[in-house]
Amino acid sequence: MTSFLSLRFLRLNTRMVLILGLIAILQTGILGHFAIRYLDNVLDEQIGQQAMRVALAISVSPDVVRAIEAKDTPILQPLSYKYAKSAKAKFVVFGDEDGIRLAHPSKARLGKPMHDDDNDMNEPALVEGKPYISKAHGSIGRSVRGKAPIFNQQGDIIGIVSVGYLLDTVDILVSNHRTSMLIAIAAAFAFSVFTAIWFAHHFKKAIFNLEPEEIGRMFQERNATLETVREGIVAINDEGMITTFNHAAIKTLQLPESDNYIGQHIQDVLPDSGLLSVLRKGDPEYDQEVWIHNQLLIVNRIPLIHGGKVSGVVSSFRLKNEVDLVSRKLTRIKQYAESLRSQSHEYNNKLHTIAGLIQINAIDEALAVIGQETSSHQAFIQQLMEVTNDSVLAGCLLGKYNRAKELGLKLQIDDASQMNDLPDSLPREQLVSIIGNLLDNALEATLSHHGREGTVSLSLSDYGKELIFEIEDQGRGLSDDEAERIFTRGYSTKAKEGRGIGLDLVKNLTEHLGGMITVDPLSPYGSRFTLYLPKNKNSLAANSAQGITTQAEEA
Repeated sequence: MTSFLSLRFLRLNTRMVLILGLIAILQTGILGHFAIRYLDNVLDEQIGQQAMRVALAISVSPDVVRAIEAKDTPILQPLSYKYAKSAKAKFVVFGDEDGIRLAHPSKARLGKPMHDDDNDMNEPALVEGKPYISKAHGSIGRSVRGKAPIFNQQGDIIGIVSVGYLLDTVDILVSNHRTSMLIAIAAAFAFSVFTAIWFAHHFKKAIFNLEPEEIGRMFQERNATLETVREGIVAINDEGMITTFNHAAIKTLQLPESDNYIGQHIQDVLPDSGLLSVLRKGDPEYDQEVWIHNQLLIVNRIPLIHGGKVSGVVSSFRLKNEVDLVSRKLTRIKQYAESLRSQSHEYNNKLHTIAGLIQINAIDEALAVIGQETSSHQAFIQQLMEVTNDSVLAGCLLGKYNRAKELGLKLQIDDASQMNDLPDSLPREQLVSIIGNLLDNALEATLSHHGREGTVSLSLSDYGKELIFEIEDQGRGLSDDEAERIFTRGYSTKAKEGRGIGLDLVKNLTEHLGGMITVDPLSPYGSRFTLYLPKNKNSLAANSAQGITTQAEEA
């Protein structure tokens, strides 16, 4: 046991050579032992059968029968030599019906009972009349003998013939085979050593020259790492079978923790994971916002390339809400900062104007500017309070109002607007993300085409089963092709790096909320974006498949 455990301290190559060599020796040794034993028995059996066949052939010879009946030793003695030589036997012995030798290689044995060399008293042949095979240590040596009775013409037993082959011949044959077997064992051991060295070299190369203990330690570290990270990690092989599914993935996707997902097909567990698409194409995907198992996730999918072929895919993901916990705070701070900056910039301009009017003693004009500024801002706030009772939506619109003023534009809300029936189930951060991106897009389009003093109009309605938001800009308008592609990620009418993301986010969030967006051209220029969101998400489930419709598609 101690010696076996000490193998752990040897390198893998040495261990494999020793183990495979030992296995080869044991296998060839055991097989050789049984082969030699079997060969020994087979040779004994074959020689015995040959001796009995020769004895039967001699027993029916007419010359032998006549000589036995006459007990004519001078005739039988030469015949015994003749038959022994022709059959390549060590001896041929003749005896009468009483088992007394009539012919024998040693003349001193003539006239003596044959049972001196055989303990069976020749009974099967002389008493029962049956041929048989026996082994004995006789006067000539250890031999295997075939004995057959000799019958006269009346069918009476008149004698016996014994044909013998020395067992030393068998031992020599077995010894020769034993030598061959030892040579085969040595050759098998040498081949096993060579094979072990070759296999160990290629095996070590396949496992990056790591030792088994190192692999085991890395496996434990890998499992601990997978279970420690907060991101969900899922991996599949080239057949789409799951090979890794950590606890964070189960928790994030809200799957039953009692189930074992390793070995299952990814299509059976997560049919909308997108891993099979990456497996087919082999293209990595980074920071994708997708809905999987009713969860909005930030997903990375990386193909595993081995030998120039995709052997699997690894995906890491986490809830976008977790990312948004920080980003929302930063966004709110940014919005507050932008709002304060806009107001500060605007008020600085107003203050400079007021200061200039005071310096030139235009007191009435200064008071008029102050009153106009205060009244317009207060009027917008008052309008917001009448339009909606949702503070998050109101704060978003107020921030965009200030942003519009900073750009020299005007954000105008339709007097008939009303948005007080916002359902509690509607995520406010998603709503303001949609409205905010649409308003930003409208402000940029208006400023780019119309310049300062342009107007962006907003209409809100919560009548019926839908929430309707209409945003009209004074941009140059959209062609049919642009209207179809404007919600595609990365596409933008402005050839600037980093554009084409906001409207793609609008599309994804709208589809998730079960709503839809239409884009209509305005005359003589501009566009109208109309957003429809169901108060009950299921009421527009059919629209979620369509997602976005355009004026070109309706035509």
